[in-house]
Amino acid sequence: MSEIQTFDPDGRAIPFVEEGDGPVKLVLIPERGQDALGVVGHYLAEEAGFHVVRIGYRAGSGGRLSAAEHAEDIIAVMDHLGLDHSWIGGHGFGGTVARAAVAAHHERANGLLLLGVEDEDIPLAPVIPVLIVQGSADDVTVPAIGEQLQTTAPERASVKTLDGEGHFFPSTKPIETAVIIEEYLDWD
Repeated sequence: MSEIQTFDPDGRAIPFVEEGDGPVKLVLIPERGQDALGVVGHYLAEEAGFHVVRIGYRAGSGGRLSAAEHAEDIIAVMDHLGLDHSWIGGHGFGGTVARAAVAAHHERANGLLLLGVEDEDIPLAPVIPVLIVQGSADDVTVPAIGEQLQTTAPERASVKTLDGEGHFFPSTKPIETAVIIEEYLDWD
C-alpha cells in the first residue's frame, strides 16, 4: 500500500493516497469515519492496472462540512495531481461527495461510481455513466435507494448487488467489490 500524502491548499490539509499509473483513472472517497476502500483501491491499482487516488476528509472537518464543500476538496486534489478527468466514486457519504463533485464538475468525470447510495437530492449529471454497487442486506444505504436512483437514468446507470452483504461490503467483500468495478470500468 502507498503512503498517505497531504495536499494543503489554504490550510485545508486533505489526505490522499495515489496508487498505480494505468489508463483507467479512478478517484475513491470513503465513508465518513472509516476507510473501507483501501483493499479495493489497492486491488484495482495492482491487479487491474488502474490509476487510483483515494481522497480523505480535510483535517479538523469533523463531519461539519457539506458534501459540496468536500467535493471542492476532491477537485482541488485532482488539480494538484494533474487529473483532468477521472471516474469519481465513493462509499456511503463518500458517494454523496462524489455525486456533488460530478454534478458541479461533470466535465471532469468519465463516470460516477456509487458504493451504497445515500438518500440525497443530488441529480445525476447528464450523459455520465453511473455504476451503483450495493449490498442486498445494507440497512444504512438500503438497496431501494440505489434502485430508485437507477430509474432516473436507466439508459446509463447500472446496479450490481452483492447478495447478503451489509453496508460495509467494501470491507467484507473487497475483492468481489473490486472485480465488479474492474469489469465495468475496464471498457472505459
